[in-house]
Amino acid sequence: MTSQPEKADFKKEIGAYRARRGSFTVVDVPDLQYLMIDGHGDPNHGQAFADATEALYPLAYRLKFASKQTLGRDYVVMPLEGLWWADDMDSFTAARDKSRWHWTLMIMVPGWIDPAMLATAVDQLASASPPQRLHEVRLQSLSEGRCVQTLHVGPYDDEAEVLDRMHHEFIPGHGLRMTGRHHEIYLSDARRVAPARLRTILRQPVAAK
Repeated sequence: MTSQPEKADFKKEIGAYRARRGSFTVVDVPDLQYLMIDGHGDPNHGQAFADATEALYPLAYRLKFASKQTLGRDYVVMPLEGLWWADDMDSFTAARDKSRWHWTLMIMVPGWIDPAMLATAVDQLASASPPQRLHEVRLQSLSEGRCVQTLHVGPYDDEAEVLDRMHHEFIPGHGLRMTGRHHEIYLSDARRVAPARLRTILRQPVAAK
């Protein structure tokens, strides 16, 4: 009998994928590699956001199966993540003007996934009914370093108060300043989980003042 390869679960192995509700924690996030695709505008309206997710997920699963079959290295597909930014960051807290948001959607993949594996996966998916934005997905590393994060439970639109306290109280109150882009990790599948139960890690890269 052939033994099955052990399946890695990076949510459990990487401490930065854990956060506590009701408190802010300073963490050091390692450099990680992601499938990425960019967009702009309200994620709840328009087709760009939906097209982006429809391109990411098939690639993420195709790469997982390729890794298992060709490298003997299996892993759990990671959750959807997003980098968010705007010319005026108050659009995330005070105004919540989603039409002004820019975003990069991401799914973390292990470091042994290389550009050649991605190109093969894209070619395979392109051969039959490919997602519209398939060829826009790239493989890229992200270096965030020191970050402040917390776990938000509830609807996405209820994040504003938590982010306001993070941005304007905790971060400056601890001698820190915001540096990188607002980062969200979607631990729940919004298609299957009620809004009140959605679990999202809210992360903000920081540096000393």
